[in-house]
Amino acid sequence: MKNEYIDRPGILAEATAAFYRYEEALISNNVAVLDELFWHDERTVRLGAGENLYGIDAIRTFRALRPSASLDRQLQNTVITSYGEDFAVCSTEFTREGSERIGRQQQTWVRLPCGWR
Repeated sequence: MKNEYIDRPGILAEATAAFYRYEEALISNNVAVLDELFWHDERTVRLGAGENLYGIDAIRTFRALRPSASLDRQLQNTVITSYGEDFAVCSTEFTREGSERIGRQQQTWVRLPCGWR
């Protein structure tokens, strides 16, 4: 049975565009766009391979100090699902050239008055 609230085409397209805009900013180290796409709130959480960041200030500090070399990666098994009009979850795996390790990333996106964050 199809649920009319899950993966509405227009909403899914918007969430997908936000996900790939974030991905491009990530691999190009576009700190301004990365900062824009995170919710500017102390409840924002970013868990990474070697860091657990709580709050937008901690995330901004990490971004400012992060090396900008060797950020390219290839995505695989990306699944983006929207729920209703203002919420989406994105899950993906990634690899980097020269490594067989598979990284994983999951994002929660919400549409706020300022856009998808």
